[in-house]
Parts: sequence; C-alpha cells; structure tokens
Amino acid sequence: MERWKGRVALVTGASVGIGAAVARALVQHGMKVVGCARSVDKIEKLAAECQSAGYPGTLFPYKCDLSNEEEILSMFSAIKTLHQGVDVCINNAGLARPEPLLSGKTEGWKTMIDVNVLALSICTREAYQSMKERNIDDGHIININSVLGHIYHCAKYAHFYCATKHTVTALTEGIRQELRELKSHIRVTSISPGLVETEFAYRCFEHDPSLANTLYRSLKCLDGGDIANAVLYALGTPPHVQVHELIVRPTEQAN
Repeated sequence: MERWKGRVALVTGASVGIGAAVARALVQHGMKVVGCARSVDKIEKLAAECQSAGYPGTLFPYKCDLSNEEEILSMFSAIKTLHQGVDVCINNAGLARPEPLLSGKTEGWKTMIDVNVLALSICTREAYQSMKERNIDDGHIININSVLGHIYHCAKYAHFYCATKHTVTALTEGIRQELRELKSHIRVTSISPGLVETEFAYRCFEHDPSLANTLYRSLKCLDGGDIANAVLYALGTPPHVQVHELIVRPTEQAN
C-alpha cells in the first residue's frame, strides 16, 4: 500500500458499514479519501475520528445523491478542483428493496437500478476519464458486488437485487475488456461479500426490523473490516497483478 500514500480515492456510500470501514482503512494507509453519501453527518464524525487518531491520510466528506447524475458530475468536478482527480474509485454504494419480480413496485426496481447499476457505471466512467486526462495508468476501480451476483438461488424478495448484482459482475468484466483494448494498466476488481452485518438489511426491511435481526443472527457474519481488508489486498498487489474477482463469505454461509 506504500505507493498509494498521498493519492486520491473516492469511496461511495461511505457513511456506514463497508464504505465507512473502507474509508477508514484507506486513510490509515495515508490516502486522501473523498467519502460521499446522501447524508454526511456520519462521514464528518468519522473524519474527525481519523484526525484524532493521527492517521496519515485525510477523509473529505462530500454530500452526493448517487441517483442523480448531475450531483455525481458535480462531485467529480469538485474533486478535480480540490484534489486534481481520482486515482482509486471504490463503488461501494448499493441498496436493496424487498420487491419480488411478480408483485414488486416499479419504483423500488428503478431505485436499485439507479444506485446499484447506473451510479456505479457513471462513477467508473468519470473516474477513468479523470485518470486518463492526467496520464494515470496505474489507477484502480473496485466494485463492491455481492455473492448474489454469482448465484441464482435467493429469497424471492431479493430476485431483482440479485439481478442488479449480476449486472455488476458483467460490467466489471466489460470494464476489464475495454481497458485491455485501450492498452491501459488501470485495474478493475469485483469484491463480492457474503452476509455482512451492517445497516443494509435494516434499511431493506425498514418496515419489519425483526427480519434483519433474524438474518444477522442466523450465522457468524462478516463485518465491514473484513471487506476493507479485501480492498487493501486487491489494492496492495503489484501493478502487474489484477485481482479481478474476490468472493468473501462467512465460513458458515451456505450460498
């Protein structure tokens, strides 16, 4: 991770869970981290904690609604002005809505597509353009995917969410192929966690938190730090090594 000191990373969905853990880990390794979310109160608190701990890097909170392309473009413009550009893009933001295929609400499906697919794609495009215009050839794009992006058997409420994550799997391979065609050495990695205990399920089941409790108590879950370690591993490999896909499950998880 030594070569990343002083360089700039964008972490989407950095207010809680995996995103907050990744942002903290990158700051600990000396990076300038722009952490974005719709609400930045928790990111501001995390930034203060990182500063108090004396970490060599810095966390910069940025308010951004990733379902709004104009806000994403404005964020990248601000990053260019303040930090020259992005060297690492961690597409972590994602959400689920309990909307089955045969009875779900269109609004919920659109929300998942906007954040899980379109925001990831827009951030990837803008991060690549930022690297290209500064002749950065060793940048890294990391998509926080899911085991549900690789399997088909899941609870019916998650079928559409599962489809968005299969899209992330396909997009990650597409990015790799396009970068190769351009003879770029920018790397792309998909990290697919199994069950991680965060606010994710509580937001999904906001009308019945007991469902999230049951899910998280069903086995010994991963935590955000486990996925942050996976991010550090992918980033820390030599420039000629591309960890393209990394699946991280709890030992007890079946699927």
